[in-house]
Amino acid sequence: MTHQPNQGELTVTHVRSLALSALAFSMCATAALAQERQGTSFVEEFDAGLDRSFWYISDGWTNGAHQNCGWGREEVSVRDGKLILGFSRNEKAGESYRCGEVQTVPVFGQGTYETRVKTPAGSGLNANMFTYIGEVHGKPHDEIDFEFLLKDTSQVQLNVYKDGVGNNEHLTPLTPASDEAFRDYAFVWGPDSIEWYIDGELVHRLDDPSKLPGNDTKIYLSLWSTDTLTSWLGPFEEPDGPLEMEVERVSFTALGDECQYPDSLVCKQAPGE
Repeated sequence: MTHQPNQGELTVTHVRSLALSALAFSMCATAALAQERQGTSFVEEFDAGLDRSFWYISDGWTNGAHQNCGWGREEVSVRDGKLILGFSRNEKAGESYRCGEVQTVPVFGQGTYETRVKTPAGSGLNANMFTYIGEVHGKPHDEIDFEFLLKDTSQVQLNVYKDGVGNNEHLTPLTPASDEAFRDYAFVWGPDSIEWYIDGELVHRLDDPSKLPGNDTKIYLSLWSTDTLTSWLGPFEEPDGPLEMEVERVSFTALGDECQYPDSLVCKQAPGE
């Protein structure tokens, strides 16, 4: 990955892996439920709001001292058929900023993961769509990423973790940039590889079996900020006002399932391709 932590900084592995007491307490019931509920193919276009039996809103904690915003449910909303994840100045519980995250209650296995999203821009900020399972769920840390490093919206970072080991970062250029237009981002997690696609075009492939995740994972989308991970996300610069990450659609199609909607990557690929 591009982030090489200085002394006092945290690696992204630690960003994902820190199981703070507040997080563990708040997510105990949700994590247990996630291990019991195996997700199936779905398409979420947010036309009927946010289904709280399917989506969990992170609220009342941070992922660690590196994060200078706290997760707040007030930063998660649905407007005009879009999921809105916000970032704003909001003095609360000693925090200067509040930020938004959602995660699925069920877990999902191999298949095609897709989202249509538009990000904001800003140094010191991260927007993302990723799959994750970890210690807070009683599992090893496995993860597959689209990480938008908003200091430079003309590229996106792709990554994979297996059993807490990453170092598989790959930067892919974006034209138009992620804050200029909605774009379709997808990855296909199969038995022998992970392939990342942008607007239906293959941009990266990982086929080393020793690096492929082995555990079913939850789907996350979030927007957050830092004033310490500067070599990765850039120095934090307070925005002029609130920011929004807009999500038009999220979907998962299990391996072997039929295409669910015309714009899906699954519809554009021939069987066995």
